[in-house]
Amino acid sequence: MTEMAAPTFAKPESSASIDASLQDPATITSTPIGSASTPINIEKKVARFFEVGDKVLAVASFDGQPHLAEVIEKKGLTEGETEYYVHYSELNKRMDEWVVAAKVERYQSGGAIPLSHSAVSLASPRVGGTTPGTPGGDLFTPGSGDRKITRNLKRRYDEIHHVEKPVEELNPIDQCLEKEHEEKTKMKNIQVIEMGNWEVDTWYFSPYPAEYANVKKMYVCEYCLKYMRKEKSLIAHQAKCTQRQPPGKQIYCDEGREIVDADGKTTKSTPLCVFEVDGKENKIYCQNLCLIAKLFLDHKTLYYDVDPFLFYILTERDEYGHHHVAGYFSKEKNCAEEYNLACILTLPPYQRKGYGRFLISLSYELSKKEGRVGTPERPLSDLGQVSFRSYWTRVLLDVLREFRGNVSIKHISSITSLRSDDIVSTLQSLHLIKYWKGQYIISVTPKIIEEHLKTVPNQPHSALIPELLNWTPPDFSAVKV
Repeated sequence: MTEMAAPTFAKPESSASIDASLQDPATITSTPIGSASTPINIEKKVARFFEVGDKVLAVASFDGQPHLAEVIEKKGLTEGETEYYVHYSELNKRMDEWVVAAKVERYQSGGAIPLSHSAVSLASPRVGGTTPGTPGGDLFTPGSGDRKITRNLKRRYDEIHHVEKPVEELNPIDQCLEKEHEEKTKMKNIQVIEMGNWEVDTWYFSPYPAEYANVKKMYVCEYCLKYMRKEKSLIAHQAKCTQRQPPGKQIYCDEGREIVDADGKTTKSTPLCVFEVDGKENKIYCQNLCLIAKLFLDHKTLYYDVDPFLFYILTERDEYGHHHVAGYFSKEKNCAEEYNLACILTLPPYQRKGYGRFLISLSYELSKKEGRVGTPERPLSDLGQVSFRSYWTRVLLDVLREFRGNVSIKHISSITSLRSDDIVSTLQSLHLIKYWKGQYIISVTPKIIEEHLKTVPNQPHSALIPELLNWTPPDFSAVKV
């Protein structure tokens, strides 16, 4: 989904990464565990044999540094060495990986754990920009700046940013469901996928059929999304596959824009297209898309029942007219709620290009054409929270600047299709709204708006151009899905 430091991906012939600071050998300083410059308390001269549930110090592949981890699973290698699947305690589950025994040491309780810069950035993604006048962070971001996080502030932060409750705080039924989900998905069943020119490290478990799962690398046709276990199968398939774009109707096409760089050179941006694909009419394609998406989304539940959904697929078009899937969002055909988006993902090789914002913007443009307000289905992933908060912040600041702050929440909702509670929560995070005599009042000056806008990134060259959207709301009222 949207964009923070992520596991590496690379073209098969290279070792490029999403974040060069995590992978570039010139920027990584690897210090042997237990050396004088690494203050770690470990047991010396012990055999490297651990059981599931043991606390260990494992050297991570993404930064070459030791991290406190828990052993999730173990297996023996053909060379006689043991390999451990570990979860790094301070990081998201997407960073879990297999580590050879030589890079694992026993952790002694009470020992000091070094938390590298990369770990901090991966564990605590920023939500929104820095609040003007607040050096070092957002007042509503726990741990940022110098403000001490209180229980009340933490509760307000969780409400504003839709942070999921810990398992122990859920009701008994949800606790059982969450624990069942964690047990089923605790280990990645596929480590890497090769798709087009990219080799991508996966993040999470995905329920591929048993005969295709539990392979280190899986091969995917980037056009029809068919998945295979062997490279020779992919080569044979590519010789027969004639598909070069998603099925369905093309509803958007940006032929590319002229970009002038710092040296005054003019280049053209990549052409972008969007296809509307009906899950009922193109079931296999949409199921394959959902299975790929689950490799990068932890709590995605839609895999095979795709009939009730439309899929809006963003592609980059190359010079040969071939379309390469960059991301997508799904939307329920007949939704009783105000949801205008069910699931959203930007594939890792295409992240940090503004495509997450593009897809979010598209979902709201569709809502405008439908004449209704919209909001994403909850819960949002951590990357989704960042992306939607960033989008809402930019849209609201632009509206407030246009109306010089003299505008009501109702009117903002009518011209943006944002739901009122999303508007209120975003303005609260920016400290631009007050609650007085039973109603919310926007409290802002042009100067404050401009200060906030300085902290918001500029529009990328991939920003959606509404005039290029050719779409009429489909009518499914008489269709049984």
